[in-house]
Amino acid sequence: MRTDSSPGTLPAREHLPAAPAGTPVLDVVIPVYNEEKDLQPCVRRLHEHLVRTFPYAFRITVADNASTDTTPQVAARLAAEIPEVTLSRLEQKGRGRALRAVWSASDAPVLAYMDVDLSTDLNALLPLVAPLISGHSDLAIGSRLARSSRVVRGPKREFISRAYNLILRGSLQARFSDAQCGFKAIRRDVAQVLLPLVEDTGWFFDTEMLVLAERAGLRIHEVPVDWVDDPDSTVHIVKTATDDLKGVWRIGRALATGSLPLDRIARPFGDDPRDREIKDVPKGLARQLVGFCVVGALSTLFYLLLYSGFRLFTGSQVANALALLVSAIANTAANRRLTFGVRGRGGAVRHQAQGLVVFGIGLALTSGSLAALGAATSEPAHSTELAVLIAANLAATVLRFLLFRAWVFPDRRDGEPPVAASPTPVHHLSSPTFSTARHDPYGPLPQRTPQYAHDTAQWGRDATMRLQPVRPNDTDPRDSR
Repeated sequence: MRTDSSPGTLPAREHLPAAPAGTPVLDVVIPVYNEEKDLQPCVRRLHEHLVRTFPYAFRITVADNASTDTTPQVAARLAAEIPEVTLSRLEQKGRGRALRAVWSASDAPVLAYMDVDLSTDLNALLPLVAPLISGHSDLAIGSRLARSSRVVRGPKREFISRAYNLILRGSLQARFSDAQCGFKAIRRDVAQVLLPLVEDTGWFFDTEMLVLAERAGLRIHEVPVDWVDDPDSTVHIVKTATDDLKGVWRIGRALATGSLPLDRIARPFGDDPRDREIKDVPKGLARQLVGFCVVGALSTLFYLLLYSGFRLFTGSQVANALALLVSAIANTAANRRLTFGVRGRGGAVRHQAQGLVVFGIGLALTSGSLAALGAATSEPAHSTELAVLIAANLAATVLRFLLFRAWVFPDRRDGEPPVAASPTPVHHLSSPTFSTARHDPYGPLPQRTPQYAHDTAQWGRDATMRLQPVRPNDTDPRDSR
């Protein structure tokens, strides 16, 4: 699993700025492998639909994954006949590899892809990309499992699709409804930051991208779609399902160990209401209290079980100290990850050391309570000991939360200016090299030609403007046909 840091933070989410007439706003990628039969009708139908319904300039990119039939020749003919169609040839297979390469090199601010069989009704395309253009969302997906979706497919594919999404919900706590629908879009500025973290190059690419985006706090918009199964699909269901399950295991392990630097892109937007300063309301206090109470209840139960076990072969003071030590280590680790959202191994030793100081305070409270009980009666009942320990632990718990919040896991964002990301280059297969120039509101720009850099930089000239529709009967270069 990749553990390299993200190439930078994202700017505040906003409506896409205006661009010169003819500059593509949307780049629709169609990944293909040996699709000589379906490619031409797909591209012509998609092009006709976009000309008729899409109010901005667009591009259709055919991403050929090392096809061995006449697919490259068909794509080349289409590119020669239709100005908005381009061809990208890759010498290696893999849908994820194709999307990563084309999306990384594209200059369009909104990037999308769809399957060549056009199983998804194209009327959902504009609702798919509209929230990305407006700045409302960061990614958008078509969902075949939404209540208002209308889907025609066999029972086997229906079962596999629903079972897979249930696995994602149960193992990775995914909240999106349909990971594998071949109908998705993403803002280019988001893709520049998110794609370096996505490792898969095949069919699991979609799922991995969505899981990481959701865990990083990005907004995913879902569009109900009308979808008709392609009976001639070349997807190998068993192999794809096996690879997907391996990917689920890999991502789950990476998330559990904290090896993904998602905290570097988590909720990066300045327009998130949860980030707004509100007087006398500490950030995240309610959520932290709930998490701390849950962890505390489980820790107390764990502590009492340990104490009862140790008490069988040792005195009350020693049993209390051992049980409190073990439960305190587990409590600090659980609160670190679940309550205060600290991921990775950085600072873990220091946090445990500070947690032991808090443990010492709790030990003093509980041990003092046991000593007071021993002074009051020579042979207290075991139930009485437990009652005294529960009361002492409640007092220690309040103090522990305050120390954890103010000392062990303080909110470093309070009163501190954001730290600019270092300009770390990111390399994608055969795609161009990107830098993290901070002046571009859409993140790093591909280093290709001076003219390319000049054209793409135009997007950052005036962030207050809005996109101006480009219509076929106005200034659209399609008029010449």
